[in-house]
Amino acid sequence: MLSASRPGACQAVGMRAVIFDMDGVLVDSEPLINRAAVAMFHERGELQVRPEDFLPFVGGGEDRYIAGVAHAHAITLDVAAAKARTYAIYLDIVDELRPYPGAADLVRACRDLTAVAVASATDHIRLVANLAAAALPVESWNVVVCGEDVEHKKPAPDAFLLAASRLGVDPQMCTVVEDSVNGVRAAKAAGMRCVAVAQTFPAAGLGEADLVRPTIGAITLTDLGLYPSPSRTLP
Repeated sequence: MLSASRPGACQAVGMRAVIFDMDGVLVDSEPLINRAAVAMFHERGELQVRPEDFLPFVGGGEDRYIAGVAHAHAITLDVAAAKARTYAIYLDIVDELRPYPGAADLVRACRDLTAVAVASATDHIRLVANLAAAALPVESWNVVVCGEDVEHKKPAPDAFLLAASRLGVDPQMCTVVEDSVNGVRAAKAAGMRCVAVAQTFPAAGLGEADLVRPTIGAITLTDLGLYPSPSRTLP
């Protein structure tokens, strides 16, 4: 395992819900949305935009993802139109999207024990496509929160707090699974336990999480604060 619980982190005690981020947690979508956004800028003749320019904005929703890079390069941009074009490019390549190994199994194991939700900063159109690619369609979740549902995106806690509210669960009884620095900060700002996966960012950059695992397939139910009966086998 990549790390133990950090000193002073809250301890898992029979959590009542698990809230998953989607991009970079359930599906390896970050390279695809990055590719689509870079292609959109290049179509506009903004050839100075590079894939790594987007890293500071991962997890904060597509408006910030695109607008942040535009601002960094002093590019004047109609963000809504740029996002629509980025989505069009993305949906043309979404067949290349792959779920992370073990993601669907972990979600299903959690669903046997407690409520499960998705809280993503991405817009509904991409959320639906990505969850379908992960074999975890929208209807298989207790609650789904997307970028259009909240005004303030991660690192603000709004998406996670809305998911907890819709589930009817106290935030302190929720565990979040995240991959980004912005997402981890949002989970902790919501007062939730956070298990991070180092699938997008190095583990060293995710130290604000209560626990860091190398991949979603390495997470156990106990990591999430779920304690099945002795007859159950942990994933």
